[in-house]
Amino acid sequence: MLMAIISIYTLYVLVNLYTSVMQIGYINQAKRKSAVLLSDEEFLNAGNYAVEKEKMSIASTFVEYLAFIFWMGFGISTLASALFFESEAVFNIVMVMGFVMINSLISLPFSYYQKFVLDEKYGFNKSSKAQFIKDTLIAFVMTVLFGSLVVWGLYEIISTLEFWWLWSFAFIFAVVILINMLFPTFRALFFDKVTPLDNEELNAQIQTLMDKTGFVSSGVFISDASKRDARLNAYFGGLGKTKRVVLFDTLIEKLSTKELLAVLGHELGHFAHGDIYKNIALVGGMLFAMFALFGNLPESLYLEMGLSHAPYLVMILLLLCMPVLGFIMMPVMGIVSRHNEYEADKMGSELGGAAGAIELANALKKLVTENKSFPLSHPLYIFFHYTHPPVLERLKALGVNVEALDESSLEGTCKALL
Repeated sequence: MLMAIISIYTLYVLVNLYTSVMQIGYINQAKRKSAVLLSDEEFLNAGNYAVEKEKMSIASTFVEYLAFIFWMGFGISTLASALFFESEAVFNIVMVMGFVMINSLISLPFSYYQKFVLDEKYGFNKSSKAQFIKDTLIAFVMTVLFGSLVVWGLYEIISTLEFWWLWSFAFIFAVVILINMLFPTFRALFFDKVTPLDNEELNAQIQTLMDKTGFVSSGVFISDASKRDARLNAYFGGLGKTKRVVLFDTLIEKLSTKELLAVLGHELGHFAHGDIYKNIALVGGMLFAMFALFGNLPESLYLEMGLSHAPYLVMILLLLCMPVLGFIMMPVMGIVSRHNEYEADKMGSELGGAAGAIELANALKKLVTENKSFPLSHPLYIFFHYTHPPVLERLKALGVNVEALDESSLEGTCKALL
């Protein structure tokens, strides 16, 4: 059984590496051809950035694979033999959190390289090394505190209940929902400074949009994301009464008011179609499959690893194999997500009135330009990795004649279609 799990993980790594290699080859060829959506210089720059990110992803995948072999071979048993606590609960919590922290340290150099080498080179990084250290320490403390509570809860369930895998699923699913509700608050407390939008006219226009879809929020806020990154973004966070609209200050700076409203209209489309709850249901389905699988592993696996069937071992095996199950589920989740994006685009353009498609198309083009997103990808890579449709497909779905685009605006093209 142990060799079967290692073989499946190896196959996952090989497929993942193959898609990355195909993507790199595809972009390297495409970036030398006629530019699409971007100027020639921007097109080449975005292509180079995409290739460098993918190369880093390949290196990260190799390291993760070596870490997996280490843990499955002797790492877990070595860590278990190095720890001793009289309390079984404390021992299990320290084992799982020790595993998580060691893996976090392994991935830390890649996070540093992404921010201070790759993002610095392409003009995204606005954060200082002191800010990076502060953010990392805050994330570390929060992971230890809240992660330990979650592990403790799972330990109690696995140790005491007969159908522990079913109750563990219910517990983790509840944690996922709670995180969705509290995420905006925690982000505002520990990372970004979030302040209420003080533009009364824009606030009124956003409120009008929300009223059209029945979206009730606790307010519209501005995040000072520019102190860390130059990318444009916005999100609707929380569930129920905790919902709030958060706009990155970079988004307000780069988009016109109408373009900004078009982007928010797109996000409201997700709300109107219940996409948040669909996504939670998909995550719930994946979690259920994971716990059902790992709740019924044969005892022979634990014997092959030279370890007893302990709660900590079940949790570590779940964490180790989660990327594989996520990769298997991703094509299904990607198909659903890309469909939802098309529908949200449609509603976003409708909410904007007669010029809604124009403004949304212009906003999408600016997002591509400012975020240096290469507009072309290999079909296999899209199948396994994309949660959003390629921007060219989104523009075509909005009725934009992509071949007729100029380098600055879609306005003339879109007007001709109305």
